[in-house]
Amino acid sequence: MALYRALLQAARQPALYGEAGVPDTLEGRLELILLHAALAIRTLRRDGGEAGRVVSQIVFDTMFEDFDIAMRELGVGDSGVGKKVRFMAEGFYGRAQSYASALDDEDPAALELALSRNLLAGETVDPRATALARYVRTVVAALDETGGQALASGELPALLSP
Repeated sequence: MALYRALLQAARQPALYGEAGVPDTLEGRLELILLHAALAIRTLRRDGGEAGRVVSQIVFDTMFEDFDIAMRELGVGDSGVGKKVRFMAEGFYGRAQSYASALDDEDPAALELALSRNLLAGETVDPRATALARYVRTVVAALDETGGQALASGELPALLSP
């Protein structure tokens, strides 16, 4: 699916990692994939109509199928994969809600705090979260400009286009 591939590519941008960003670890990469998916799903569900709901479910399913395959390739045993995927899915819902609430909050620090907690494992606002919040707002603006219906029909914002 083109949208999911574009979200993966966006989540893998080197500028999002390192000393000024998210730790370049398996967990850090996972968190950025979850963030990008949550932002796209938010747009699809908010104004994509029925097609948006269907595509958002496809993005979700594709992402977790991808995680399942990756865990198996990393050597996680068959009996443990299902539990880990369920745990990750539950975490995704919590993160998606956290990001949506923070984006709807008029206090800009709300998004910085949500990013600090989820991406940077902090309980207070991490200084790196300011630049990450700016990036997230840019992605949200691009997704909103494209719109849920256009996303559902396969149109990608320039920011996510290969």
